[in-house]
Formats: sequence, structure tokens, C-alpha cells
Amino acid sequence: MMRALWTGASGMIAQQTNVDTIGNNLANVNTTGYKTGTAEFKSLLYQTVQATSTNSEGKFKPVGVQVGLGVRNSAISTNFRQGSLLETGGDFDFAIEGEGFFMVQMDDGSTAYTRDGNLVMAIGTDGYTLTNSAGNPILDTNLNPIVIPEGYDINDVSVDRFGNFMAKGEDGNAHTIGIQMGIALFNNPGGLNKIGGSNYAETGASGEARVTTAGAVGTKIVNGYLEGSNVQVVDEMVNLIVAQRAYEFNSKVINASDEMLQQANNLRS
Repeated sequence: MMRALWTGASGMIAQQTNVDTIGNNLANVNTTGYKTGTAEFKSLLYQTVQATSTNSEGKFKPVGVQVGLGVRNSAISTNFRQGSLLETGGDFDFAIEGEGFFMVQMDDGSTAYTRDGNLVMAIGTDGYTLTNSAGNPILDTNLNPIVIPEGYDINDVSVDRFGNFMAKGEDGNAHTIGIQMGIALFNNPGGLNKIGGSNYAETGASGEARVTTAGAVGTKIVNGYLEGSNVQVVDEMVNLIVAQRAYEFNSKVINASDEMLQQANNLRS
């Protein structure tokens, strides 16, 4: 009976993590650039009760007797499926259509990666710096903060689909100013570490970032749009109901095992 108690408890713990993951997805349904997380499970060790078994005639059966010892969470994977592009009309709102991440310089000098393109121009001593909503600079293809030098009218600055920053010249036409937004690619994006604020950090599992440009990899930067969350609310609600029922069933296993133990303890010779 003790085996069933621990097995049911492991199921409740695993399903609690599953519900936590689903709850986080639903909480971020309107978060720009958010990617859905999915809890994954794997079975625990199996205990061999009988290596071989026989039928009523004493003949060996091809299958032994093994009892599983429960379940645990093996991973919470991230689904990097493209989210819907939402038109905002903002001059410095950007969405990545395709693979890749914007690069953000963090306060400690490290580089974080994000799909959140809700950016602003911050006034600095040497011009305008493109930053995220937290004030961290966005990096170009040379891993330098994107700074629009003094002398340019910020209202005349635009960005094309390859991430090139353009400004109107004396002829009234847009010309590149020699700054291009960098795009980071990873061999295994699922290995990135979530560090909050819609940012990810590089890990050994993700591989090193490959810095490139939007046009080089078929990715397009869309100005005036933001990438919405890829959370499918209906799917998450169904998953929530399934997880809740699984949690309930595992609790019933514990209750049944407890009642059976109580009956065994109350036996009289």
C-alpha cells in the first residue's frame, strides 16, 4: 500500500507543476512576444516484483511483473511558434517575422535575447539610443548599442524590413545611416534560459548565438507591429481541465490506499 501512496503523491506534485505552467501561459496571454510553455513528464523507476511469471500450468510467461513508482516532470519546453502580428502604428515598434531574437544589453553588460519589439528612443549625450521599455539598449550587428547620432531628426528616421536605419537626406529620399539591427539565431532555442521580462539567456544547451541580419536568414523585421503571445486560450483551458482531473484522480489513489491500510491495521486475529 505504501507504494501506491508515494505513486499518487508523485502524480499530484507533477500535475501541480503542470497547472502552474498552464496558469503562467494564461497570465501572459497578452504579453508581447511571449512563448507558450508545456510541461513534459516521464515515469520513475520500475520495481521488479517478479522477474518471471508462470501460468496455472507452470509454463513461463514472456513478461515479468513490474510496478511503476510514479511520475515526475522531465522538462518545461517552450513553443517558439510565430505569434500573430498586431498593428500598433508605433514608430519604434518592431515584430520579427520568422526566426531570431532581438539582442538586449543588460545592466551587468551581458546580452539577453527577446522577441519583444516594444522599443523606444531614449535621449542621450551623444544622440538617441534605441532601448526596450526597461531602458536597456538594443544591439546592432556589431553588438554595439544602436545610437542615432546627433544631427538627425528622429522624426525622419525609419527602419526597413532588413533592419537598416534610414533617414531623409537633402533630396527628400531615405538613405541608410550605416546602422543595422542585429538578429540572433540559436541551434536549439528550446535550450534558452528564461530570465524574466520576456528575455532569454544563452546556455550550453542552446548553443552560442549566431549574430546575423534579417535579410540573410529570410527573416523580416516589420515596423509598426508587435508580435503577440502565441498562447492558444482554448487549448490551455482544455489542458487545465485535464490537469485538474488528473490531480483529482491521484488524490483518490491516496485516499483509497489510506483506507486499505486502515482496514489492514484493524484486522483481528
